[in-house]
Amino acid sequence: MKILAVASEVFPLVKTGGLADVAGALPAALKHHGAEMRVMMPAYPKVMAALEDAKPVHRYEDLFGGPARLLAGTAAGLDLLALDAPHLFDRSGNPYTGPDGKDWPDNWMRFAALSRAAADAGRGTVKDFAPDIVHAHDWQAALAPAYLHFTPQPAAKTVLTVHNIAFQGQFSASIFPALGLPEAAFSIGGVEYYGDVGFLKGGLNYADAITTVSPSYSEEIRTPDYGMGLDGLLRARRDALTGIVNGIDTDIWNPASDAHLALSYVPRNFVQRRLANKRAVEERLGLEQSDGLLFCVVSRLTWQKGMDILAQCLDGLVAQGARLALLGSGDAALENDFREAAEKYPGRIAVKIGYDEGLSHLLQGGADAILIPSRFEPCGLTQLYGLRYGCVPVVSRVGGLADTVVDANEAALDQESATGVQFAPVDASTLARAIERATRLYADRKAWNSMQKAGMKTDVSWEKSAARYAQLYQKLLQS
Repeated sequence: MKILAVASEVFPLVKTGGLADVAGALPAALKHHGAEMRVMMPAYPKVMAALEDAKPVHRYEDLFGGPARLLAGTAAGLDLLALDAPHLFDRSGNPYTGPDGKDWPDNWMRFAALSRAAADAGRGTVKDFAPDIVHAHDWQAALAPAYLHFTPQPAAKTVLTVHNIAFQGQFSASIFPALGLPEAAFSIGGVEYYGDVGFLKGGLNYADAITTVSPSYSEEIRTPDYGMGLDGLLRARRDALTGIVNGIDTDIWNPASDAHLALSYVPRNFVQRRLANKRAVEERLGLEQSDGLLFCVVSRLTWQKGMDILAQCLDGLVAQGARLALLGSGDAALENDFREAAEKYPGRIAVKIGYDEGLSHLLQGGADAILIPSRFEPCGLTQLYGLRYGCVPVVSRVGGLADTVVDANEAALDQESATGVQFAPVDASTLARAIERATRLYADRKAWNSMQKAGMKTDVSWEKSAARYAQLYQKLLQS
């Protein structure tokens, strides 16, 4: 079974979010299930620099305004097809935005080209690799199912994974003639979306199967509150929709061998060794040394992530004797709110604006709990890292957070199956109560250690999820 995955970013080559982690980890996980997966992505400068043994396997004289070629090679252990189109992708920095922080005005063209190349590969244009299934990720690859739907010859089946339905790839109707799709595609049953062109809308209409990154999120996006205008379409296609929770790379995220930690540990010796990491966090970020509860945050600082309601809870957090170490960046106003809180409570709140991979590992290995108060969360990965490292997740009861964290209710505590604290609805008062609840649980070290152990025993690998993807692929091929 041959699968072509198509994504705009792939870890460790290019990453802005969880999409890259999934695209980078799934190929290796699927090998155990009889699936050979190649990944097609844009040949950004970082990709070109990392590509080994590259050879051209297909050429375009003109692909959306310039010559292009598909290069087959390997990079970071991944089997890649890199779309080398310098006029579209030879740009440094963020893959979606220019130096001014605004979206590239030709993003529609750049990712239509990626989708078109994927569809061509799905028709068998790449020598020695004719995929049975083209698996597109998010709006940047969502036109691949549309192009394949209108192909005149036998072609691959298609799967579209929605990582975050808030990002839809919506552009002016004026671009439609340049896409190369038939006129029939500009319809309510095609790519037309409120008079514009919707890349994700088109993929949702034309894909043979649709997945999201958690079972709860697959249900949520069929409602007006979470569907972002596409809930009606998703209700109509409910039989094609499946929720498969993400996993994490348990080799990279492994407290027993993590070089970013001050001291590695395993479940049988984690208590004292995590304390050494806690001291390392305190020293690195200038926090007071204390045995009190240390919360961490590793997040984009945005409304979606609930960072505005967390900012409202900081006085109460400190008043309870807890501390906070925050790593992230995002909205300027929220960055300023957290900086001001750190100035107000020196030694109690520490804030590092930006991203630091090593520090993110150390926070998971040294903080007692991680706060994730998202308003919606398709899957989430930081709570999975927290479970793996014994950093107890305190999460809103939405999407993948609800699916992966077992709330510390009385029954779960008695059965020693609790792994974290859930709260709902998502507002400042319920988050404040969740923080108070976590503080009380922390005071009972036996209960807290039990939660940590249960979390560390949770299977957060890709094994089960990869098996579900393999079953989905097989079902499509049999149909």
